Amino acid sequence: MTTTDTADDCAGLLWSAVRAGDEHTATDAVLEAFARGVAAEVLLLDVIAPVQRRVGAEWAANRLTVAEEHAATAINERVIAALTRALPRLEPHLGRIAVACVDGEWHALPARLLAEVLRLRGFRVDYLGAQVPTPHLITHLHRTGPDAAALSGSLATRLPVAHATITACQAAGVPVLVGGSAFGTDGRYARLLGADLWAPDARTAADHLAAGPLPLPRNGHQPIDDLPHLGDQEYTMVSRTSRLLVKALYTGLEDLLPVMRDYTEAQRRHTAEDLAHIVDFLATALYTDDRGMFTGFITWTAGVLRARGVPAAFLVPALDLLAAELRDFPRARGLITAARTDLLQVLGTGVSGTGDHHAQPHDADPGTAT
Repeated sequence: MTTTDTADDCAGLLWSAVRAGDEHTATDAVLEAFARGVAAEVLLLDVIAPVQRRVGAEWAANRLTVAEEHAATAINERVIAALTRALPRLEPHLGRIAVACVDGEWHALPARLLAEVLRLRGFRVDYLGAQVPTPHLITHLHRTGPDAAALSGSLATRLPVAHATITACQAAGVPVLVGGSAFGTDGRYARLLGADLWAPDARTAADHLAAGPLPLPRNGHQPIDDLPHLGDQEYTMVSRTSRLLVKALYTGLEDLLPVMRDYTEAQRRHTAEDLAHIVDFLATALYTDDRGMFTGFITWTAGVLRARGVPAAFLVPALDLLAAELRDFPRARGLITAARTDLLQVLGTGVSGTGDHHAQPHDADPGTAT
């Protein structure tokens, strides 16, 4: 049996184990494959990472609950820890890299995968974990002087924070590599936000960093230089009034759909959360000036709701109410109109939403990039 066959078998065993919540079997499967000669990097990126992506897909399809998804992710994290403990201690001979998640980003597993791959390649790695506040990250950079900062993001709604973090790192003289589904499957938001480098996955990120040091950031750079459209203040106004917008949408929907008045407390909470995600994604789409981001999120949400037996048609009046609230905001209305058109097509054909994974606001963690 080849190491490829062993890796494929291991992926199947790992999926069955995490699906069953069996940490011991999951750990044994990976460690046994390592003992049979499967490289640690292959186990990290071609076994554990695909299993984690499947966890996210199964959650979106309503075949895993949020609790089961969290348990599966926690098992994968402990499997990574067990594998790294089994490795011989490697002395770093390349540069120093700080790996962190953007503030507000709790999907830490993609960043952890990158950190471990970089260690295997010979880098000295400062892995800072999930939800790293930007001021603390900058303090760390000043204290340690790494060759680069690697920022991970899975939630598109954290892109404005990511932009500020990228700029702050560069102002500290540290080039920034970014990755993760939040930055787009083609890296479009990495380029838009002025990152020094983007990588679609951890292996590519490690290859880029191993090829040589990133160029030092340019001086005098300001976030507004990348996004002149922010001068219209639409993003600022929508983000600052998001709570009021959610309240207005919920009240308006109750008037249009009286059945909502009989919702349970849990149904009310979930509906309010869905409306908050809509407003947050609209704000982020205004920040990036990208219609596809908002349209993709709306159609993806329709698919997720349908998988849970929740009528997705309520999204149409929700968008209409949002457009009415933002009638004096031309860019916002354009985004809403485009999303409404695509949503009606999705609802009419019965096809699930087509939004990229970077659009998802929930607890799944499909990404394997930085």
